[in-house]
Amino acid sequence: MTQAKKSSIYTRGGDQGETSLADGSRVPKDALRVEAYGTIDEANSWVGAAITYLQDPALREGLIFLQHRLYNCSSHLATPPGAGLAPPRIREEDVACLEEAIDVYDQQSGPIRVFVLPGGCRAAGMLHLARTVCRRAERRLVTLAAREPVDPLMIRFVNRASDLLFAAARYANLLEGCGDLPWDKDLPLACFDPA
Repeated sequence: MTQAKKSSIYTRGGDQGETSLADGSRVPKDALRVEAYGTIDEANSWVGAAITYLQDPALREGLIFLQHRLYNCSSHLATPPGAGLAPPRIREEDVACLEEAIDVYDQQSGPIRVFVLPGGCRAAGMLHLARTVCRRAERRLVTLAAREPVDPLMIRFVNRASDLLFAAARYANLLEGCGDLPWDKDLPLACFDPA
């Protein structure tokens, strides 16, 4: 029997609980830097899942732009300061682009008069998941920034990305005719009857 050629997907290099950064240096897989870019990757994956349920081409394009910029964030974070490499950067225009999109989606969806529950159509549910993971990524960035240099613009971008995902979820629900799911603190007790 002929032996198959080893896949390039697995390297076995991480089997001892370490991973390589962009400069080749090895760090524990639970290092703050790895946790930060890993959480951004997680948010990006949820955005990708949400896109598969969207029909609106403009919303899809905007979220694909967001995915590319989130990948820039991950790549930048995977490059430690002083590595002598030039990773992709987030620019002021990237933040401004997200703010413009948020304004458009908010205008279309209408004012928010109550707290909104995550959910609605499938795409909106996934966008809300992406939003909450993006908020966690922001917290990881803040923790990392307290110990190591982190571009403040990246923190602003990830913060705005979670705002965009909230606005996009509301807009996706609008397009599907669902509307917002308002929080009702006095909702009557419901019985979970499987019948």
